[in-house]
Amino acid sequence: MAKLVSLADGVAELVHDGDVVALEGFTHLIPFAAGHEIIRQGRRDLTLVRMTPDVIYDQLIGAGCARRLVFSWGGNPGVGSLHRFRDAVQNSWPGPLELEEHSHAGMANRYVAGASGLPFAVLRGYTGTDLPRHTTNIRTITCPFTGQTLTAVPALRPDVTVVHAQRADRAGNVQMWGITGVQKEAVLAAHRSLVTVEEIVDELDPVPGQVVLPGWAVTAVAEVPGGSHPSYAQGYSVRDNAFYVEWDEIGRDRDAFRTWIARHVLKAEAGA
Repeated sequence: MAKLVSLADGVAELVHDGDVVALEGFTHLIPFAAGHEIIRQGRRDLTLVRMTPDVIYDQLIGAGCARRLVFSWGGNPGVGSLHRFRDAVQNSWPGPLELEEHSHAGMANRYVAGASGLPFAVLRGYTGTDLPRHTTNIRTITCPFTGQTLTAVPALRPDVTVVHAQRADRAGNVQMWGITGVQKEAVLAAHRSLVTVEEIVDELDPVPGQVVLPGWAVTAVAEVPGGSHPSYAQGYSVRDNAFYVEWDEIGRDRDAFRTWIARHVLKAEAGA
């Protein structure tokens, strides 16, 4: 059964320097509060994994938490570039950042392989792109039944996956709905997992389109209302579009970024 913990205790126990860490959430239910707690606790040399690294990964990279990024698309959704990400790649600030780039389909299939206990995934993909020339973890494979040439990518097995969801019960069963992306697969693929939720309830009332992660598949759950802001949690909050626009200016300047992190992350209480 998953343990019920505070956000600070969950990060302290589950996220270690040098870990492979996935913070997943597609547009919706992005675990910003957990990412901020990782920054507050000063984690270093992380390999960050995410299908769509956006503002929270810009913040983690700029704060010096990341050594490597495994990803597909990256950017400030609806606005433009991630300037801390760009500064790390182009200028090695605050340190060099290694990159491993994939397609969305490749990343999703890698999580599925990890969740299924398989060593790799096979898909029709990457054909016509130059990603295989730049990414050693993309290989061709011949189907033993048809002779077709397909693409193989290794399974993703993060040391820890962090996601946000709407609810959990006191036994640690997690309920999410809306756009759920690859959260389920990322949790099942990981060695450890931390789920932040809007609220902990006595009973999970069924919701159309829900995904339920059973408590035996989750390591720890932390109640963090608003834990996905500035993204949204369907049924609980709306997306803070203004913040994403503001971040474009904040992220462009190193000093403005440092000031924002010091004021809004380092001095903030966990879960606030």
